[in-house]
This record gives sequence, structure tokens and C-alpha cells, in this order.
Amino acid sequence: MHPLLTQLVSAAGLVLVMTLVHGAGVVGIAHWLGLDRARSESGRLHPRTMALLSAMTLLLFCLHMIEIGLFGLFYLWVGAVADLEEALYYSASAYSTLAQPDSTFPVAWRIVGALEGLVGFLLIGWSTAFFVTDMNKLLRA
Repeated sequence: MHPLLTQLVSAAGLVLVMTLVHGAGVVGIAHWLGLDRARSESGRLHPRTMALLSAMTLLLFCLHMIEIGLFGLFYLWVGAVADLEEALYYSASAYSTLAQPDSTFPVAWRIVGALEGLVGFLLIGWSTAFFVTDMNKLLRA
């Protein structure tokens, strides 16, 4: 298979996996926290409301860390990086769109790394929309 096609097929597979992971994660968080039935007890700064918002934030952060880890494990698996720390650093940099170019990252996988930035941007946006929507429900109840 042509190297560019390999990268594009790999990136498409990773996009599919990340979309499924993120969708299941967001639905799981909403269900686990009972956000579909949660309402503010009394006022905007009620401790239960603040606890729900804090838990949602931490769980979304963990979800993004899992996704960064999956990309990092992919980079390790294909031999693009030498160790887990390097894989996680590169992945977190790309995913968060910090995108510090790494001159040692293999050309054979740089398209996947660049597309990870787009995936991260979209999934972070999805999380933001989820958080803001449920925060508004909680604070306006």
C-alpha cells in the first residue's frame, strides 16, 4: 500500500474509533451523573450543582486523556516513537492543537499526527457543547 494511503486509512480508522469512544463517553458521563434528570437544588451556587459540574469536568478531562492515550499507543504500535512518554507528549501536543513540530517524528506518520489536531479540536468542541448545554440546564432550573 502507498505510504500516503496507509496514513489516510489509519487516520480514518482513528477518527472512527475516537468518535465512538467520545460518543460513548459523553453518553456514559451524562447517564452516570444523572444529568438528564439533574436540576439545581436552589440557586446557582448550590453544592450539588457545583459537584455535578466539577465531576463532569473531571470526567471529560479523563475522556480526552483516554483519547490522547489511544493515539499515543497507535504511534508506539507503528514505531513512530520510541517510548510511551514520547508517544503521550506528541499525542497531547497534536490533540490539543499546541502542535509543536517534532523534527524526529517520522515523515511516514506526520499526516496522522496533523489530523490528530483536527480530531482533538472537534472532540474538545463536542465536550464544550455538552458541558455548556448541561451547565445551562442545571443553572436555569
